[in-house]
Amino acid sequence: MAETLEFSVVVPVHNESGNVEALAREIATALDGRAYEMIFVDDASTDETRSELAALKETFPALRILSHRKNAGQSRAIRTGVQAARGRVVGTLDGDGQNDPADLPDLYRALTRQDAPEKLAMVMGRRASRKDTAWKRFGSRFANSIRKRMLRDDCDDSGCGIKVLKREVYLALPYFDHMHRYMPALVRADGYDVEYMDVNHRERGAGRSKYTNFGRLWAALSDLRGVTWLIRRRRNPEGADEI
Repeated sequence: MAETLEFSVVVPVHNESGNVEALAREIATALDGRAYEMIFVDDASTDETRSELAALKETFPALRILSHRKNAGQSRAIRTGVQAARGRVVGTLDGDGQNDPADLPDLYRALTRQDAPEKLAMVMGRRASRKDTAWKRFGSRFANSIRKRMLRDDCDDSGCGIKVLKREVYLALPYFDHMHRYMPALVRADGYDVEYMDVNHRERGAGRSKYTNFGRLWAALSDLRGVTWLIRRRRNPEGADEI
C-alpha cells in the first residue's frame, strides 16, 4: 500500500465529539477514487472522540486512528500523524469542521501539477471569508500583521489549518510547540517555495474553540522570538552532490 498511496490526510483532534464522524465522511467523499489514507490523531481527548472514531473503522477502510497517551498539543498531534503517514504528499486540516475537505483535491493538484516550480513544497489555504466572531477575526489580523512583518513569509493567514505539503520537507523542519502556525516561514527558510489558495471556511460544528485571543497572544510573542532566531541561524547549502 505504501508504494501506491498518493495522499495522506492528517487530522489532529482534541475533544471533538460530534464533529469527527461528519469530517471523516466528508474527507472520504472529497477523495473518492484516489489512493489515500486519513489519519485522525486523538490528542488525549476526555470526551467520546476516541470511541466515535473507533466506531467508524469498519465504514472507512482508509481510516487510521492514533491516540496520544498524554495531551501534547496540536503541533505534536500533526507531527505524530505525519510521521506515521505513508503518502509522499500530506494534507492537514483542523478537526472542528471549519476547514472544508472539498478543498483538498484542489490544493493537492496545485502542489503536484506538472508545471509547478521545482522548489514548491507546500500549498496552504487562505480563508477567503472567515466564519468566526468579529473579535476573533480582529485578533487574527493583528497577530498576522506582526508575524508577517517580522518573518517576511508573505502569509496573510497563518492560522488556516488546511494545507498540502511534501512529507519529507515537513519532517526536516525543526519541531516545537505551536510550529503549525509558522510553517510557511519555516518551509521558506529551508529554501522551498510556498503558494497560497483561497479556501472555504465554515461555522464550527459541535463543541467550542480551544483558543482565545489573549491566550494565543502570550504564546505567539514567545514563539515569534524563537522562530526569528531559528530562521536567522539556519544555513542552506541548496542541496548536496555526491562525487
